[in-house]
Amino acid sequence: MKTIFRFLKPYGKLCVFTVLVMILDVAGGLFVPRLTADMINIGVESRDLSYMFEKGAAMLVVTLIAGAGALAGSWLCADLSAKLGRDMRNALYEKSLELSEHDFEQFGTGSMITRTLNDINIIQQSVVWCIQMVLPVPAACIMGIVMAFAIDTVMGFLLIGITALIIALAILVTRRASEIFGLLQRLLDRMNVVLRENLTGVRVIRAFRKEKEEEKRMRKTFEDYARTSVSANLLFAGLESAALFVINICIVAILWIGGNRIGAGFMEIGDITALTEYSILILFYIIMAQMVIILLPRSRVCLGRIEEVLGKEPEIKDGTMEHVVGNADAVCFDHVSFRFPDADENALTDLNFVCRKGETTAVIGGTGSGKSTIAKLILRFHDVTKGTISVNGVDVRHQTQRALRERIAYVPQKAWLFSGSIGDNLHDGDENASGEKMRHVLSVAQADFVSSLANGLDAHVAQGGTNYSGGQKQRLSIARALMKDADLYIFDDSFSALDFKTDAALRQALRSEVRDAAVLIIAQRINTILNADQIIVLDEGKIAGIGKHDELLKTCQVYREIADSQMKGGGSNAGK
Repeated sequence: MKTIFRFLKPYGKLCVFTVLVMILDVAGGLFVPRLTADMINIGVESRDLSYMFEKGAAMLVVTLIAGAGALAGSWLCADLSAKLGRDMRNALYEKSLELSEHDFEQFGTGSMITRTLNDINIIQQSVVWCIQMVLPVPAACIMGIVMAFAIDTVMGFLLIGITALIIALAILVTRRASEIFGLLQRLLDRMNVVLRENLTGVRVIRAFRKEKEEEKRMRKTFEDYARTSVSANLLFAGLESAALFVINICIVAILWIGGNRIGAGFMEIGDITALTEYSILILFYIIMAQMVIILLPRSRVCLGRIEEVLGKEPEIKDGTMEHVVGNADAVCFDHVSFRFPDADENALTDLNFVCRKGETTAVIGGTGSGKSTIAKLILRFHDVTKGTISVNGVDVRHQTQRALRERIAYVPQKAWLFSGSIGDNLHDGDENASGEKMRHVLSVAQADFVSSLANGLDAHVAQGGTNYSGGQKQRLSIARALMKDADLYIFDDSFSALDFKTDAALRQALRSEVRDAAVLIIAQRINTILNADQIIVLDEGKIAGIGKHDELLKTCQVYREIADSQMKGGGSNAGK
């Protein structure tokens, strides 16, 4: 509950005013029966039409005031709900940006989508319903029972007994609902995960002819959710039946006991009408509140899932240094070792090397040797287990993540483009870039195909860049990185989808474009790194050799084996 109060605190005045307006609606609804009773007891009995018109006018005024209160309350509740949902989603999104890759994987993309959309929707609905249907209940019960006691003591105690019965029923149903709705949210998570896997992996499913198996898996997931939903709906059906039964029993009791009290001279005939309406209004509010209370366990589960994310302590702690002066050594690895959480052995062990400005450093090695992990450590997607990584002469852990990444341009291993246009994607590198600069950078990245597109820089980009080939996406990703004026450019296996001719032309164009910055190329192809100033060879997370191409062919067995496997005629023809 602390979390919900935290988000409601900025809107305290709005909450109080909303509740007061809702109570005005309740008070108006309870005051009308009193006027009705007076019309019957005095106006009808004395046949005084002027008195009846007077009370009728009063009823109209009270009804209009109560109606205005109901409309204002609904509008204020909707406004409060929208602000609450906006703030919670913003907080959840901002928190997700603070989480490391490992932290985020503990929740999963499917679950985070469910928490951001479905869970917060349920919390919003619960807040609105609580204000509209639960908070007015104490006021309705107290005012209704007081008015009943004003008419007759026995009838007041009757309303107290019926109210207590309904509340006891609500508690029993709520306990059962808590278990069901907790399971319902977990099943919704599972549905999202399975559906997302089937949509993103549809080509793999077709390639292995697993359509029937995936259909069965999806059907089982949806059927589990359906069965649980049916159980929840049965609770509502049982509650509705019990509520109608209690209301009718209450009316019968009022008519029977009230008739005897009238005969005994303790009440008047109009009081029966007032008491009946009091009981119906009180029971209506209690039953509506009970239906909301049934949903509160689900809301509590959703709130707990939001708190789980917001309360997650990030693995990566932000540093304090905002401004770092440039240094000739763009990146320095000093006895760096790294182990993934829950792993049994290091992914990287005792790495020592320096990437200097004006030089190109390449990293090569077999699959799983830890090449991409080096880039992630520099960007602080993970923190080192041992040793120090310095960027511009300062430990990356002492810099703010924003300050660190402002000076680094990164092309990920998997090229990813955002939906919009090509120009929108390039503006991620430099939001103020001119069209001339974008066209120049596209030329350097060998992405001249953009000029042949109908809309040029305004050409549409689908989510993930799926309307472009792998090579086109890589070149656009490289262009986006080159838009940024950085001290260090990291290319994480960013040339793998390019043919050899385009690869060579791109590397040639890069030399003059980033000559004043440090360049780190992570690659699997020897041809990509032939002319690097420094090549680092990784083998099972350890440095097997450092040097230039010709040196490593003579001194590093691992590098020679890679060269022999990739180049015709072996390493002796590598430079040809």
